[in-house]
Amino acid sequence: MNELGVITLLVFAAALFGIVAIYWLAFEARNTQKSISRRLTLSREHKDQAEVLDALRHERGIFSSDIPTIKQLNEWLTQTGLRLDRNWLLFSVFAATAALFIVFGFVFDFGIGSFALALFSALVLIIIYLRTVRRRRIDRFAEQLPDAVEIIVRGIRVGYPVSVALDLVAREMPDPIGSEFGMTADEISFGQNIKSAMENLHRRVGQDDLQFLIVAVNIQTQTGGNLAEVLLRLSRLIRSRSKIALKIRALSAEGRISAKFLSLMPFIMVGIISLVSPSFFAEVRHSPAIEPALIYAAISLVIGNLVMYRMVNFKF
Repeated sequence: MNELGVITLLVFAAALFGIVAIYWLAFEARNTQKSISRRLTLSREHKDQAEVLDALRHERGIFSSDIPTIKQLNEWLTQTGLRLDRNWLLFSVFAATAALFIVFGFVFDFGIGSFALALFSALVLIIIYLRTVRRRRIDRFAEQLPDAVEIIVRGIRVGYPVSVALDLVAREMPDPIGSEFGMTADEISFGQNIKSAMENLHRRVGQDDLQFLIVAVNIQTQTGGNLAEVLLRLSRLIRSRSKIALKIRALSAEGRISAKFLSLMPFIMVGIISLVSPSFFAEVRHSPAIEPALIYAAISLVIGNLVMYRMVNFKF
């Protein structure tokens, strides 16, 4: 890589980071100042509650199919909470592929190999981004769930039916739990049974502790009982599980940081050496042994990451 290529790559990286910074400052800061619930915002725009429910439904997912695999993919995308569409996904793949193709082109020369690697890397990065957004949304939902259950308990104790108690959560709690419980309350109000509405809630969110709430509500609607007392104990159970999860996360933090550092270090070193001494890898770049070595390194890296992932992630 010559000096002009290095300068071009650095300018491209600086421009990319600048665009990302402007996006976070201009858009994300404004999003945090919006209404506490997307459903409440739409309620001000649409007087008919059915239109609000339809609008929220159409914002979720991008596929509509009865094929199990596609249906599961659509539910996974719905659980990210993003307002996605196919054009946005295609544009994201195209933009990421173009950017990575330029980077890989300077490193490995422009060609079909660099394009294939850029396309694969772009897909992986987008999946990682969506997975991260989904995980953060589920974690945020888990933090809010005990408070939401306590609001339902207070509503039931003063004599409200379950659907109205769920609507109280929608009005009192911020997103993501506000809009999700609001959609569930609307579905019940429009004639759907409580069991189906709660199962739809779990499919939209994907949070594990939510199943306890669904089972408690379903049993109460079928056999009766003191739902308020059951949900109060459930709230305490969820809080205890959250504390244990946070303790585990704190104890495994060192392992996660080590895994990330060890995974990124080879790429960082190659990038630094290529910038400091562009001709350092010139002699081995076209060697017959370079491809088997890279394949072995990639397989070893994947196996190592899987082992480290299993070491720092626990189910309880």
